Amino acid sequence: MATKLRPLQDRIIVKRLAEENKTKGGLFIPDTAKEKPLEGKVIAVGNGKVLDDGKVRPMDIKAGDTILFSKYAGTEIKLDGEEHLILREEDVLGVIEK
Repeated sequence: MATKLRPLQDRIIVKRLAEENKTKGGLFIPDTAKEKPLEGKVIAVGNGKVLDDGKVRPMDIKAGDTILFSKYAGTEIKLDGEEHLILREEDVLGVIEK
């Protein structure tokens, strides 16, 4: 059974993209030297940030976007055995457009 998780307010759920196993020069990178990727695919988004006047500012990011986020952003969680991140919209550095 798949777990469903709906983020609240301005939070998003992100699945990290797979890290590279080789350098551009063709050298293999050992597991101990790999850094976690800073790119991810947005799985789900909240409704938006609630402002001081009670209005909700809609999210600029939507499910399916590929994003770039800061290195130490978010909280790591496991959903159905896979690692995901929950982070706020303000932790997103940009949307990667292809």
